[in-house]
Amino acid sequence: MEQNINLNNDISLSEGIHNLNPLYGMSREDLLSNLSSLDIIPNKQIPMRIKQLWNWTYVNGVDDINSMQNISKPIRDKLQDIYTLHRPKIVTEQKSSDGTIKWLIALEDKLGNSSGNEIETVYIPDGKRGTLCLSSQIGCTLNCSFCFTGTQKLVRNLSTFEILSQILIARDRLDDWHKNNLNTQRKITNIVMMGMGEPLYNFEAVKNALLIASDGDGLAISKRRITLSTSGVVPMIERVATEIGVMLAISLHSVSDEVRNKLVPINKKYPIKELLKACKNFPGLKNSSRITFEYVMLKDINDSEYDAKKLVKMLEDIPSKINIIPFNPWPGSEYKCSDSKQIKKFADILNNAGFSSPIRRPRGSDIMAACGQLKSSSERIRSNKIINEF
Repeated sequence: MEQNINLNNDISLSEGIHNLNPLYGMSREDLLSNLSSLDIIPNKQIPMRIKQLWNWTYVNGVDDINSMQNISKPIRDKLQDIYTLHRPKIVTEQKSSDGTIKWLIALEDKLGNSSGNEIETVYIPDGKRGTLCLSSQIGCTLNCSFCFTGTQKLVRNLSTFEILSQILIARDRLDDWHKNNLNTQRKITNIVMMGMGEPLYNFEAVKNALLIASDGDGLAISKRRITLSTSGVVPMIERVATEIGVMLAISLHSVSDEVRNKLVPINKKYPIKELLKACKNFPGLKNSSRITFEYVMLKDINDSEYDAKKLVKMLEDIPSKINIIPFNPWPGSEYKCSDSKQIKKFADILNNAGFSSPIRRPRGSDIMAACGQLKSSSERIRSNKIINEF
């Protein structure tokens, strides 16, 4: 059964911290530059202190600089006058009957006032694997017609701090920090940039966040366990490999430009032929580092045997796997999910052609946390109100 937990009062903010700079979200180079410009720490101590700050922030997960006990109190006091480890506020936590958890996170302005902007982050447990789905923008510009987020206009990009904060908040709530789990399996093992927004339209912040997340001395999530999903921003695809080095997923969803122009309007700018060329040229592409193509199953739109056979032909020269995603409905959507028999028939064609083509089991649909269902709560309420008035 779905559980809704309001955490507004549980994670209240301390007064006076909002004009401080977030300590997390800065690279080691940024920390070095910042600390060197401030008369806080003797220069010869700075490399050691950076290592300590990194460990306390990303290994032990402290949310208070004063908890860093191997740093002298005078230095801690000076750091607290400038920096904070405060997380954004969780508004609600929803738990699905299948174990999926969705957090609605409220973002603030620099003065600590509510900006009215919210993002959603989803945790999907599956045996020994636990996947955290992160958002990169508030809203989205792409207007994919099958995606609920696409009905919410883009407000702004998230900062590196705001992207990373989703990981820290999830580890806080799941009690998943190293200090608490010395001999147990980590709960968050994988990260996917598949939440709200197009990650490649916020490249620098996403890049910086994922480099910190994959740092072996910190959050230490392997780059092979981090996947960035794009709708097809062709000029940026190569940089995913050369500058971040994580796995790539492509929201394909159709084998024809005519259909994909409607489903994924960015196709009008970067059509399928250009997209597949960028995929074929993706640095480091091989059978052990395949591209994942995502394909949502829409009844009588893109789910025919012809579509499946053409998909096989299109991807035959690209080391890849294909995630088949049953469409998850949302209020006001014009689409229906393909019949289960048709989905299986579609998958069988791909599997028989040698592609790994799992049918993704919908997770968190009862709390609107499944693929294509994310949208800020305030925006969802407004959408539902409009729909109910007709």
